[in-house]
Amino acid sequence: MSSKVVTRFAPSPTGLLHVGNYRTALFSYLFALQNRGKFVLRIEDTDKARSKKEYEENILESLNWLGFKHDEFFRQSERADIHKSYIEKLIKSGHAYVSKETPKEEGDRAEVIRFKNPNKKVKFNDLIRGDIEFDTTELGDFVIAKSMTEPVFHLVVVVDDFEMGITHVIRGEDHISNTPRHILIQEAIGAPTPLYAHLPLILAPDRSKLSKRKGALAITEYREKGYLPETMINFMALLGWNPGTDQELFTMDELVKTFDLSKVQKSGAIFNEEKLGWVNKKYIEKMTAEEFREEAKSFLPENLREKSEKLLPLIKEKINKFSDIPELFNTELSFTKGVPDYAKESLKWRQEKDLVNTKEYLNLVLEKILALEDFSKESVKSALWPIAEEKGKGAVLWPMRYALSGRDQSPDPFILAEILGKDESIKRLKNALSKL
Repeated sequence: MSSKVVTRFAPSPTGLLHVGNYRTALFSYLFALQNRGKFVLRIEDTDKARSKKEYEENILESLNWLGFKHDEFFRQSERADIHKSYIEKLIKSGHAYVSKETPKEEGDRAEVIRFKNPNKKVKFNDLIRGDIEFDTTELGDFVIAKSMTEPVFHLVVVVDDFEMGITHVIRGEDHISNTPRHILIQEAIGAPTPLYAHLPLILAPDRSKLSKRKGALAITEYREKGYLPETMINFMALLGWNPGTDQELFTMDELVKTFDLSKVQKSGAIFNEEKLGWVNKKYIEKMTAEEFREEAKSFLPENLREKSEKLLPLIKEKINKFSDIPELFNTELSFTKGVPDYAKESLKWRQEKDLVNTKEYLNLVLEKILALEDFSKESVKSALWPIAEEKGKGAVLWPMRYALSGRDQSPDPFILAEILGKDESIKRLKNALSKL
């Protein structure tokens, strides 16, 4: 066993991987970084029928987006000769044999290679769960290859971990039951047993298994929804790991310093999409104007991309994720598309008895706006605030806001005026007055 820490992420490209898979990659990556070790990426593509190039590309794209840099890269399918040599060695040493089978169903093999089980107890120390012991007798002589050129998972994972010098295997708890087989094979080929850490599963809020509807999306799908890579890393780090403090936001450097496998919990971690949104909002708030503009660009309506500068601070304040932007333009920001028709009664502040005062106040607003040269929200507010304080803020500003937006819910009237500009604001105020 090398004294240098070597971890690995070994996904199968047989489908799109979800957050649970990439949480495993993150923990392996953090452990390698904090120990100045190596992080190996190994694509386990020996299942020729189900492995697809597009899934492998999605894995590489996802890891790249998250910023996980591997030190070495392997494909199991390119290591067939190595796997075959180990099958031959195991048969030659008497640890495995060719087993004649009676096919139970059409397509079953007439012979396979089985490992000769010594039927003993196997014990290992899990870095998260402590000592675990299995009686391997119940496993029987298990299959390690379908043929001399078709090894199965149990053999290739052990051979590759040995050949690549993997010192720490960090993986999901669903692999605990595989570990005794792997230890038996390690002993048979003369490989040291790496240290194991089995992570808790990630569960939906109702403690059921994650599904597409309950968080089991590919990382690239979260990217398309407008989540940031920093968000996903921060969120995944806290799925099953507790730093022991109240800190909730971590940079990658902070995670490398504070992450501790011994503080990973044994029970299932709950996937909370509301928390994911909260974390993303915190990272959005940290973005510079330029960073936000660049990220928001593809989510803005095409006709507004060039005119969105004044809208961006407002959008930034309102969203949890960038895919919230289109919906904003159907609700609070729909005023940018024009004013829908509305009844004149909508212009009246709720405490007004009739529309006479409403008309008077709108005329005062129009008069002040016509006289303005600088049309920033600050200038508009300075011009109108004395009237609002004298006549009543709601009585003056509600009809102005409704005239500019045509909605019960919208930004404040000074922001509306600045975004719309002087000419459009005048046009909408005159339209409201014509209704009165």
